[in-house]
Amino acid sequence: MNEVANAAAKTKAEATKELEAAIPAMKAAEAAVNCLEVKAIQELKALANPPADCVVVTKTVLILFGDMKNHAWPNAQKMMNNPKGFIEKIQKYDGDNIPDNILKALEPILATDMFTQENMTKKSQAAGFLCGWVINIVMYNTIFKKVKPLMESADAAEKLASDKQAELAVVLEKVRVIVEKVDALKTQLQEAVDKKDAVEADANALQLNLSLANRLVNGLGDEKIRWTKNVATFEKEKMTNIGDALLAAAFVSYIGPFNSSFRVDLWREQWISDIQSKNIPYTDGVDPLFVLSTAAAQAIWKSEGLPDDRFSVENAAIVTACARYPLLIDPQLQGIKWIKGKEGSEMMNITLNQDKWLKRVEHALTQGMVLMIESIAENIDPMLDPLLSKQFVKKGKNFTVKIGSEDIEIMSNFKLYLQSKLINPHYKPEICAFCTIINFIVTESGLEDQLLASVVRVEKPDLEATKEELVSKQN
Repeated sequence: MNEVANAAAKTKAEATKELEAAIPAMKAAEAAVNCLEVKAIQELKALANPPADCVVVTKTVLILFGDMKNHAWPNAQKMMNNPKGFIEKIQKYDGDNIPDNILKALEPILATDMFTQENMTKKSQAAGFLCGWVINIVMYNTIFKKVKPLMESADAAEKLASDKQAELAVVLEKVRVIVEKVDALKTQLQEAVDKKDAVEADANALQLNLSLANRLVNGLGDEKIRWTKNVATFEKEKMTNIGDALLAAAFVSYIGPFNSSFRVDLWREQWISDIQSKNIPYTDGVDPLFVLSTAAAQAIWKSEGLPDDRFSVENAAIVTACARYPLLIDPQLQGIKWIKGKEGSEMMNITLNQDKWLKRVEHALTQGMVLMIESIAENIDPMLDPLLSKQFVKKGKNFTVKIGSEDIEIMSNFKLYLQSKLINPHYKPEICAFCTIINFIVTESGLEDQLLASVVRVEKPDLEATKEELVSKQN
């Protein structure tokens, strides 16, 4: 079947290729007829003494229409008596089936040099188009008759291929039925195998559960004591969390601007005493730093570039826990170094004295970026007040904030950090209310902690000398 189909396709391709050569001739004949106008036919018909070349053209048309005897001009005029009908007759002419005697009669005329469309157009426009039609319709018929046997052969081959295809379909149907039976048997076999595997898996799982249950019962024999202690501890922590959370909240909200010694005095001496006086339960020896963060979180901060001293770690805990935007008092740039390490390279850094800084703020808001405003002076541009005070307005599912005269949409993942290089800035009270001010100024004790933390091995007798040397290098 495949061989027959391939042979049919090959024969049809050859016929199509041969026929393609006739298509331009047919198109040219159609174009010549389409260019004929009733007026041009009328003018040609009205000639009393037409040029001899025009008579030759009408002669070939008469021959194509089957008139083999009377080729005189009056007979040609009679043929063109109805110009519109004459043109329609030419358009409907069967170019596929021109008798051989007509082609033989036209052969000597078409062989002459003067019988061209260009030459006849000089005599008459209608005669030129009729000449082009005659030449191309004869050329098309010649090629078509050459191709016709190939086309008939291709049709026969296609019919044979179709018959073979029908025979193949019967065979394939029988094969399909057999394959369905085989597939059904395979399915039954697979279902049986799956059922066997499932039973074995259930048996293994039950055996494993039994073994684990025995191990669990044996292992939990001593857990009752620990669980009893944990329940008592959790019951106690459920109450002490009140004071711990109060201390941590106050630590985040108020302690940021102060130095290390004042912070310790504030939360350890005054706040805890106040909590005790009001009989608020809290954990003995509570440290707000470890309420706000864990040792793992602190290790991550240090890997991001945070200095290894308690004062800096407290600042980091405030930055990560505060609800207001943090304003870092950071003349030594230790805080901004950590923020850059924490947020990564995609953080946008701007200053308020650079060109088009407001456009960059708007871009960060709409794209949900991390924005760092560096080198804040004591007076912050009032245009940022709605943003700093979080005067957000909900519109639909999103929030907007008014920056200047425009309402800017703010994405939920937007972050803002502010940093000042001033050592002792005096901000307006509203700035202190809008932002969480955090003191990153390195004190002498803080510098000692940082430097000593960076020393891996130090001989005890040389500790003071090494300390003075490191302080000198830092200065």
